[in-house]
Parts: sequence; C-alpha cells; structure tokens
Amino acid sequence: MTTSLTSDLRDRAFRWIADDPDDDSRVELQNILARAMGGETGAADELADRMAGPLEFGTAGLRGPVRAGPNGMNVAVVTRTTAGVAAWLTAQGHSGGVVVVGRDARHGSEAFAKAAAEVLTAAGFAVKTLPGPLPTPVLAFAVLELGAVAGIQITASHNPPADNGYKLYDATGGQIVPPSDGQIERAIKAAPPAISVPREPGAEVLGDELRDAYLAKVALLPRGPERAVKVAATALHGVGAETLRAAFERAGFTELSLVAEQSAPDPDFPTVSFPNPEEPGATDLLLALASETGADLAIALDPDADRCALGVRERDGSWRMLRGDETGVLLGWHVLSTVDKTDPLVATTIVSSSMLGEVAKEFGARYAETLTGFKWLVRAGEGLVFAYEEALGLCVNPGFVRDKDGISAAVLAAGLAASLRAAGRGPLDVLDELAVKHGVHVTDQVSLRVTDLSVRERLMAGLRATPPASLGGTGVTMEDLLPDADVLRLTGEGLRVVIRPSGTEPKLKAYLQIKEPVTGDLAEARAAADTRLAALRADIESRLV
Repeated sequence: MTTSLTSDLRDRAFRWIADDPDDDSRVELQNILARAMGGETGAADELADRMAGPLEFGTAGLRGPVRAGPNGMNVAVVTRTTAGVAAWLTAQGHSGGVVVVGRDARHGSEAFAKAAAEVLTAAGFAVKTLPGPLPTPVLAFAVLELGAVAGIQITASHNPPADNGYKLYDATGGQIVPPSDGQIERAIKAAPPAISVPREPGAEVLGDELRDAYLAKVALLPRGPERAVKVAATALHGVGAETLRAAFERAGFTELSLVAEQSAPDPDFPTVSFPNPEEPGATDLLLALASETGADLAIALDPDADRCALGVRERDGSWRMLRGDETGVLLGWHVLSTVDKTDPLVATTIVSSSMLGEVAKEFGARYAETLTGFKWLVRAGEGLVFAYEEALGLCVNPGFVRDKDGISAAVLAAGLAASLRAAGRGPLDVLDELAVKHGVHVTDQVSLRVTDLSVRERLMAGLRATPPASLGGTGVTMEDLLPDADVLRLTGEGLRVVIRPSGTEPKLKAYLQIKEPVTGDLAEARAAADTRLAALRADIESRLV
C-alpha cells in the first residue's frame, strides 16, 4: 500500500501531536510526520496507520502496539480512555469509589498505570495502586477484597513484545460485558484531548498485605494432604515467578524448580518468539528442565500469569504439554471429585471440549456453556465452582477471583499431581479413564490470520449463504448464533465445528472436535478419532481461504 500525505492526514497528525502530553510520543510522531512531509518512502503509510485509530474499546478493553498516535498504546490514549472510564463510573453512580490500578512489566506499563491512576485521582476516585508489576489475578482479587467499583490492569497478556493493553474489571470483580463496553467507548469519544484531561498525583500505593491476602486464599486450594511432588515451572519472562514461588511455599509444596532464563520479567521476551505457552517452542526450556529434574509435573504461566498450561511425562519418558481442553477436563474432574458445595456448577465455553459436560453429569453437577471469554464464564450462574476455556484459562477459585487465574490453577494442579503420585498414578491415567468412560474427545483449532478484517466478514458471509452439507466426510447441520454472537456452529455425528472471528486478534478461528466412543481398545478409538480429526482439519483449512 502506498499512501500520499494528504492535507487532512497531515493536519490530524499535527493536532494529535499538539494534544499529546507525553514528550517522547510527541517527538516520535513528529519524526514520522517530518519523514512523510519529506517524501520518504513508506513514511506516509506508517503515519496513516498510526492515525487510523482510535483503538477500539471492547469487552477485552484495549490492546495494541506501544507507539505514538491514536492507533496505539501510549500515555495520550490511556489518558483519554481513563477519562472515559471515570465518566462512565460516575454515570453508574460510583463517583468517589475505590478503583484499583495494577500493571505487568511490559514496555510502557509503568507510565500507563501512572497516567490512569492520576486521571482517576483528579476525577475524585479513591485510587489504590498495586506496589509493582504483579499478576493480573492479584488485581482481579483486589477488586473484590477492597470492595472497589472498578479495577484496571495494564497488560497485554501473551501478546507479542511490541504490544500492551488495558483491561477493565467492574464492581463484580469480573471483566466488563455489554452494554458497558459501548457506553465506555462513547464516553472516551466525548473526552477532551489528552493534554486537557486533569491529572493529579496522590494515589495510595498498597503494600504487601494485598498480595499476602491473595496468597493466603490460594494456599487453601489443594484438595488433600499430600505435598510430595516435584514441579518444574516457567513464567515466560512475565510477572508470575515470584508470586508462584510464594504460593507454592504457602501451600506447602517445597520442590519447585523455575526456568532461570525466563524467571525475571523482561518485556523483550528474549528466549521465545511468541510468549504464549500454546505456541510451538515456547515451553521447550520448561520441558527440558522437567526432564532434567525428574519432575512429576510441568507448569507454564503466560506473562501476566492469568493462564496456566500443564506438561506431563508420557509413558515412554518423553514430555509434552497438555492441550487446554485436557487440562480443563482434568482439573474440572478433580474439583468435582472433591467439592463440598451443594449443587455445584461447572462451566466452559461453546468452543471448548464438551467432555466437561459428561463429567458433570457423572457427578450429578450442573453444567453450563457460555460464549467465549471469562467475562461470560464467571457469570454462568450461582454455585459456580470451576470454569475453563480451551485457551488455557482456568478459574478454580471463583469465590475470590472472578477471572482466570494461572497461579491458583498451578497450586491446584500441584495438589492433584501429589495425590496421584501418592496413589501410584499420574494425570494421563485419569485422562485415559475419563476417555473410556465418556468417549475420546479430541480437539484442534484452525486459525486464519488476516491483514484486512473484511476478509473475515466475507468468509463468514459465504458460510452463512452456502452452508456445507458435510465436513470431513460427515453430514452436518449449521446453527447461526446471530444476533447474540457472530458465531457459526456445525454439528454432525461425533463432530462439532465452531467458527468465529477472534475478539482480540486479526484472525478467523475454527474450533474442531471429534468424539469417538470407546467400545474396545482405547488406543484404537484414539487412532480413529485422530484420523477423523485430520480429515476434518483438512476440509476446514480448504474452506478458510
């Protein structure tokens, strides 16, 4: 794409620069504008991209590259966003209430958290900030613990190093849901230029007591007395290592080995190409450490420690990471096996494995499926004891963190591994038994990354106009979830496909599931399921072009 420097683009850039309160961002955008005015190749394209915003405020808040201009994460954008949040909170009757602000250790996080806290303080809120870069679940806990009207976490979770984000929790301790996002978006648009938004220092910096209260709750999660288990873990250069270590110590687990190269927060994520435990290669150092130390369990947190991936040793001695659905079903089974709550509820999303529903039925528990995202899962209903989504999100502690929590999930998983070890068993034994009882459930995902979001719309429209009659050799029927969600669900005998545009990335995603009953040999059933899954994947890949 080649963009010419129009007078409109030039003038909008000049206005943004004049209204930006941050010296570094002003200089950054001035340099790009000067290059564009000088005719440098590509400079006008870059300027147009930066001015193409603003970043959209959705139920996941903001997320984007750290850079100057309205289409990036920077102090000006955070300032105007927080002014909109303050106006929305006031309109909701929360004027003067407590707001907690936390952050991770990414590029820009400290400055963005400071700007958010100062805007809220000037707006008359009682602002409390976490004492340093801490896991997102600690912020979510703080909202409930302090009776706050909102919580803001500056984080981009497991996005690439260039990104940062802004996540908002409401007074329930959960992430916001519609229509709040639309109301806040309109309030942001109505906010004055960033340089005109009042900012005032004076937020209270919390001490260690808040994290200590969180750790005290986490220490109660293990179900059973066993603590003899060796665990290898990684924080993937994020903020989870020290909190994970403290959580294990509080809970009585003493044999924890951390991947040294990935334990200190580093916003450049130097040892991984993509700081997401689901990505190929991201857990190589972890699994090598697990093998070297003779661990019983491997644990990978994502950079803000709200997600948790588990690694296990295969029967041939090799190590592999469990899929998100395997981990979710395993821990869901563990919770239901030990729960002391009457009429418990477990929940997952429409794109996750359906096996949790079968496990819930076995225990006489209630089961719910929601749209994707923990903002919906934590609102699944009364009596919720466990929720998970296939993208490594696990809520094992809905009573004190109404969101996914990788630290708590890791402690619960260590307790399960210790109990199984004491009985001469392992996680794979449980998964095998569940497969025999409820059928082999295998899942996969096909993601199409796009540069033009209209491609997603075109593909979804094409599927709606001409639904496939079969997929992977199996006849299917299609259900359209509009207007509740832009989601298509296709089902057939032992087959399910859910297709939707991603809410946080420029991707179209298809979630695949095959269910194969076990009538004889488990290995044969798994092989049959894998064959069907491969055929289904190939069919879906051919259609998402």
